[in-house]
Amino acid sequence: MDAGPGQPPVASESVQSDLERLQTEISQYPSLLVAFSGGVDSSLLLKVAHDVLGDHVVAATVEGVTLPSGEADLARLFCEDYNIRHIELSIDELSFEGFAQNPPNRCYLCKREIFSALKEAACKLGIQTVAEGSNLDDMGDYRPGMKAVTELGIVSPLRNAGLTKKRIRACAKALGLKVWNKPSLACLASRFAYGETLTKQKFEQVDAAEKCLRGLGLSQVRVRVTGSDARIEALPSEFDLLIHNDMPHIIGQTLKELGFTHVSLDLLGYRTGSMNEGLTR
Repeated sequence: MDAGPGQPPVASESVQSDLERLQTEISQYPSLLVAFSGGVDSSLLLKVAHDVLGDHVVAATVEGVTLPSGEADLARLFCEDYNIRHIELSIDELSFEGFAQNPPNRCYLCKREIFSALKEAACKLGIQTVAEGSNLDDMGDYRPGMKAVTELGIVSPLRNAGLTKKRIRACAKALGLKVWNKPSLACLASRFAYGETLTKQKFEQVDAAEKCLRGLGLSQVRVRVTGSDARIEALPSEFDLLIHNDMPHIIGQTLKELGFTHVSLDLLGYRTGSMNEGLTR
């Protein structure tokens, strides 16, 4: 079983054990509303939940200003492929009190509102439990949104089953999910330095910048923003794509046309939660 470039494979017997634990975890719920972004984690959770609970599972995708473009369409197609009932909620995160000011607890403010809306939607559908796709690795980063998950009684089957990101990808591949090696995208708000005022225009700007960079062949990329400065995070193994021939000029000019004043490459490379570095927790 492949685990991705540069990573040791996950043994097939381990994958089977992981899937069985996840199935057992999910089977304790009569029905589930699964918060579904279309990423690898929530896709595995949704597929296994549907395998276990059948029509007693509903996928719910929140379409807001922080969702990268095209992701809602992919989530819709996934549910169509597997004949899973799917609802979509249109929510403007910028309307949440305090969110636009982007404080360090921004994720808590957002998750509290979104999961409250999902619980209300679940209640209307006669579903008692809402599930989300955080995993064991998520516990190692600063994630204030998990406080909202706990407060609202949202369940985290992947985390409870002890699954890491690597093992989730291995399970998704074993089940034949096309998204098994899909790059991580995350909420667009995570691209901005804390205290940076958030607007719809800024989300569109960074979304367009990352779409451009992916179009150049980068598999995993973030454009982190402080003021009008853009800092590109990419996998070190793909740095050559960024500095080959006249690529620096092309990228610099393209991002400047999108409104960024200065464009730089982060030599430490792509990493999750880099905007949390330096926070006193």
